[in-house]
Amino acid sequence: MLTFNHFNFNVLNMARSLTFYKEALNLTPQREKRAADGSYHIVFLQDEAGSPFSLELTELRDREQPYDLGEGEFHLAFRTPDYDAVHEKHQKMGIICFENPKMGIYFIEDPDGYWIEIVPVR
Repeated sequence: MLTFNHFNFNVLNMARSLTFYKEALNLTPQREKRAADGSYHIVFLQDEAGSPFSLELTELRDREQPYDLGEGEFHLAFRTPDYDAVHEKHQKMGIICFENPKMGIYFIEDPDGYWIEIVPVR
């Protein structure tokens, strides 16, 4: 049997990304790894519920250019029972990049251009 474990986003600035994910989604570092030679820094983030699935952020020391996210046809999704409150928070933060009121969903964009879908508990 296989189960989901984690999903990775490569980031240009770990400190900036950690701040974003804490403020926007209340994700907190669960564990981290650093290369002995400093070539990479990995942080695994966990949600408030303590689910076994985590978001892995990877910062490569020598990376200077933004990552090419292609056509951006992938995303990570979060579900919330407090959809209206979370939407208001994200609206105030100015991070909503797309809304589909008919479907009752919206997306936020992280500092590296990754889209994150927010859906209500139904």
